[in-house]
Amino acid sequence: MSVPAIVAAFHDAMLHKSADALASLYAEDGLHEFPFGGLRPYKGRQEIRTGYQASWGSTPAVVREIRNVVVHHSTDPEVVIVEQETVVTVNDHPITVPSLLVLRIRDGRIIHTRDYMDTSAIAAVRAAG
Repeated sequence: MSVPAIVAAFHDAMLHKSADALASLYAEDGLHEFPFGGLRPYKGRQEIRTGYQASWGSTPAVVREIRNVVVHHSTDPEVVIVEQETVVTVNDHPITVPSLLVLRIRDGRIIHTRDYMDTSAIAAVRAAG
């Protein structure tokens, strides 16, 4: 799967809160880390699936739009950086969450994600719920 297709599928999984679709983008031993915000990493495709099922299933936040997406290629051919803003609504209150995804992709699968989300925006999402 190409980088644009992986990014599009990642966003589609977010929009539909599909942990199965998101997990399918990862290698069997993939790793999804959250360097900011104190969340533990998800290690392996199954843990990514169950972690996102729990996370997305427990929040009233609904992803409405992912906008201002810019994909940057690095000097390492496996690494891309995705800048984005995710617009969510919580109890009809819109909140924009700026973020960066640092993706390491090998053989068409994500092997490592570092998911940097604006912690003040995440705190607003949690407070609105």
